[in-house]
Amino acid sequence: MGDERADGTPRGWTDLVAAGIAHAQGEHILYANLAIRGRLLGPILEQQLPRALELQPALLTLNGGGNDIMRPRVSVTVIAQRIIDAAVRVRESGIRPVIVSGGNPTDHLPLGRALQRRGDELADRVRAGLEAADVLYVDNWSDARLRPLENWSIDKLHLNARGHALAAANVLAALDIAVAAPPGAPDQAGAMDDLARPRTAEYWRSYVLPWIGRRLTGRSSGDHREPKLPRLTPFGPADL
Repeated sequence: MGDERADGTPRGWTDLVAAGIAHAQGEHILYANLAIRGRLLGPILEQQLPRALELQPALLTLNGGGNDIMRPRVSVTVIAQRIIDAAVRVRESGIRPVIVSGGNPTDHLPLGRALQRRGDELADRVRAGLEAADVLYVDNWSDARLRPLENWSIDKLHLNARGHALAAANVLAALDIAVAAPPGAPDQAGAMDDLARPRTAEYWRSYVLPWIGRRLTGRSSGDHREPKLPRLTPFGPADL
């Protein structure tokens, strides 16, 4: 979410990473994207991860836990350990795992301080566990460059095109892929800002209250959605 093409279809940091890898290799790669927005870590690991492992890719990125720490009651320790265990499971399947954290939006959110504490704890625990397991961790949460509001969508919760480009650059750098910027990403200095931010009352009415409603009723913005690219498909910079 937050990085849509002209036709309205989502792009995002994983597409940019795939394009960067293909650009560095000078040829198309096979790429799948099984992500579904709004998912908690449990469904990611129980439903999406097995499907990803069946594809037997050379490299698998996994991002999860951000929606969990926004719930009223959550054990950060349990979430962190599940992420670490999943990374080890991927590696034991003969696939290289890369665990990627989301950016930190808390400067701009209601109750941001509480989320900041949980996010910091999650990042610290995951980082320590993955270092011990010798698994690559891309810590977008702790990247101060991502925190300014200019990198976030109008809902202040999801990265915009500029933010997705920064997140993708972090992943490519961690993989030692030498590209100046993800191919097709917006120019960081010249990218247009989002539409005017809604005033406080409008912001709560448009974004915060619907989010609370979904939490109270057990719904998700990703309900009834399918992955946008469920099978390994030839992919290159031109496909952005």
